[in-house]
Amino acid sequence: MLSMRDDIGYPSPLRSWLIWSSGSLFFLLGFFHRMAPAVLHRELTIDFSLSASSLGGLTSLYFYSYTAMQIPTGLLADRFGPRRLLTFGLASTALSSVFFALAQDLFWAGIARFLIGGSVAIAFVTTLKLSSHWLPQKRYAFAAGLLLVAGMTGAVFAGFPLHTASLIFGWRDVTMASALLSALMAGMVFWYVRDDPSEKGFKSYSLEDPGKPQSDKVLDSLRRVFTYRNTWYLFIAPGGVVGAVLTFSGLWGVPFLSDVYHLDNATAAFLCSVVMLALALSGPAFSLVSERILLRRMPYLIGSIISLISWTLIFWIPNWSIGALSTLLFLAGFFSGGMILGFAQGKETLPPSLSGTVTGVINMGVLTGPMLLQPLVGVMLDFTNKTESQTLEGVRVFTFEDYQIAFLPLLLWLMLSVFMLFLSRESFCRQQIYDKSTSPLSTQS
Repeated sequence: MLSMRDDIGYPSPLRSWLIWSSGSLFFLLGFFHRMAPAVLHRELTIDFSLSASSLGGLTSLYFYSYTAMQIPTGLLADRFGPRRLLTFGLASTALSSVFFALAQDLFWAGIARFLIGGSVAIAFVTTLKLSSHWLPQKRYAFAAGLLLVAGMTGAVFAGFPLHTASLIFGWRDVTMASALLSALMAGMVFWYVRDDPSEKGFKSYSLEDPGKPQSDKVLDSLRRVFTYRNTWYLFIAPGGVVGAVLTFSGLWGVPFLSDVYHLDNATAAFLCSVVMLALALSGPAFSLVSERILLRRMPYLIGSIISLISWTLIFWIPNWSIGALSTLLFLAGFFSGGMILGFAQGKETLPPSLSGTVTGVINMGVLTGPMLLQPLVGVMLDFTNKTESQTLEGVRVFTFEDYQIAFLPLLLWLMLSVFMLFLSRESFCRQQIYDKSTSPLSTQS
């Protein structure tokens, strides 16, 4: 039973973090689905008779729907609240996963993959929306960093553990198990999660103007978000940073390591997991450093530069020792984690009433990278290797030179990311604009 002090105070840290964890578990599950094709590429290629281009296309369907849902999710989170969206997303994920597990050809597998992406797209934005209501504002960036840890944990489960489980049970049964988990989580969220502490008799941490209705002008919110230059910079930048990580670890890293370094599938999957583990560790690290030095832009920029250097060394210099290659992959993953600061930077340089919308826009930028780069790499591999016909167990084998050309767009986008971050506005770890502020484009940088 709550005391009078609890009734008039803020929620306890335990209660707040439990609410947050309900959304973060969904994000973990979404990352599992996002990364699974890298480990299952041989099974999917054989079961659905795929070329490199069609494998990239199948995988990217997740990102098309995921990316398309980001702005609507931000708008809907501002209008309807996270609880209903999370419950709906988890239930939809369960049904879509069953659909994918039962698919017998590429067409139906593609539809299921598309539906999964659109369903799990709800997780990130709605969890950050919960963070802004249930956690102190000074913990927002740290919560975003921990959310990245949750996602990377899902990616790690989609590495060696998924490889082992698929060998024992088959990839279809494993997908069915994930559907059951999604359904159970939907019930948990509906029962326990609330949009705001005020629904449980506590004070809210939200900075939104309570007298300003959020439900009437969703299109106006979207228009207002794009009147800020920082929105554009922070939309473009993460596409290159995250695009390199997810295009490599989420699909083409295992084939690259198998073809070029002649590693078995399990070892290649483990090295891809190293990238994701490094990214998981870096989220809280970048957040803590950012809050210590009271800067968002500079750590993000420096991390992106180091990430660019690391990927360049991996893609353009062959024959690294496994130890050196593992180190470079760890560095590439770790310093990509600065991208998590972009969400706090965007939130702090726009009015609080637009927090859900700008988070959705930035997350849309995050996923635009892998959405475009994963199929593009596949197309370029087929193009550069069209005169070769080497196969191993029914799967085509590519050369280092093939991958070198195919990965070039990743490096070019990363260069653009660095430039965008250089132009972006620093927030100094505090809210720069409030809802009563005006937002003409000419006055925002």
